[in-house]
Amino acid sequence: MASRMKRIVPVNSKKELAAFIDFPHDLYQGDPNYVPELFIAQRDLLTKHPFHKHNKLQCFLAFDGDKIVGRIAAILNNAHNEYNHVNDGFWGFFDCINDQETAKLLFKTAADWLKEQEITGKFIGPVNFSTNEACGLLIKGFDSPPVLMFTYNAPYYIDLVEKAGFDKQIDLIGWHWEGQNYDDKSVKLLDALQERLKRSNVVIRKVNLKDFKNETIKLREVYNSAWDKNTGFVPLTDDEFDWLAKDLKLILDPDFALVAEQDGKVVGFAVALPDYNNIFQTIKKGRLFPTGLFKLLFGKGKIRGIRIYALGVVEGYRKLGIEAVLYGTIIKEYKRKGYDYADAGWTLENNIMINKAIEAIKGDPYKTYRIYEKAI
Repeated sequence: MASRMKRIVPVNSKKELAAFIDFPHDLYQGDPNYVPELFIAQRDLLTKHPFHKHNKLQCFLAFDGDKIVGRIAAILNNAHNEYNHVNDGFWGFFDCINDQETAKLLFKTAADWLKEQEITGKFIGPVNFSTNEACGLLIKGFDSPPVLMFTYNAPYYIDLVEKAGFDKQIDLIGWHWEGQNYDDKSVKLLDALQERLKRSNVVIRKVNLKDFKNETIKLREVYNSAWDKNTGFVPLTDDEFDWLAKDLKLILDPDFALVAEQDGKVVGFAVALPDYNNIFQTIKKGRLFPTGLFKLLFGKGKIRGIRIYALGVVEGYRKLGIEAVLYGTIIKEYKRKGYDYADAGWTLENNIMINKAIEAIKGDPYKTYRIYEKAI
């Protein structure tokens, strides 16, 4: 496992885990587009997330002498393999200095661990658990910071991954609107579209935060059915969706959390989130103490934009105009609140219908993220 002075160490202690989480902060020191993850959120994701009840993960650190020069996680996602009838393994949480030897050593170590778990199919990444979480290597759009819950990496990562033998599996598109540069036709037609929906007994309302537990149950059903045809999709378990909902509730703006309902049955929803990365970028090493918590609690005035995080309608309800009303309502609120920009996505490159709809309202496909694969 050693190559000259380079060696790989499995992460098994709290100290090693802290070093694993902190490594990107040192790697990207001075990069104006880097946004640190909150330490406590990353620690809990890697140790307490419900994913770990049914799946396995092993983190590794690469050392050159005593200096950390890379990291990777090998991920066994049993739910993904069962749902998609495959026997694949994943890699994620990958960060590395610009050194091909180190990168190849990290990929080999992760692949060897997956082989020990009897994985025989593809080796896929970067995917931080599944496509329900952060995923994709940034390959276009390095000139601006990522928005909330998007990944970021240096341009040289493309060579590190491709020279390690990985090929493209699929691209994910991040969309952007600057200021008021969007087509507001859906806003102008909002009243007429809502009247048409009423004739089908469909109403659009805000998520009820006072009854969030029951709302979560309904939204989970829509999430797991509306996205089920997406490449690499795996349904979230009840515990996983509850974890996601609990996290989102902390930063949710109810004006941007919408539900489409027919006769009491939820048939679609849309969620746009304030771009808290505007604040996270100022929190050194993602630590909430001593000053990070203060910045988080009192920095909302620094939030300049939103990310349209999810918009889904269950099959059978997709040609009624529900999507247009959800988008129109979000645009209307965005304009009213005076935000500077909006992002949407990601969307799959092969989702022609949704991509054309976003282009029609002048969405700019300004960032591209790639998921790679190769035989294990």
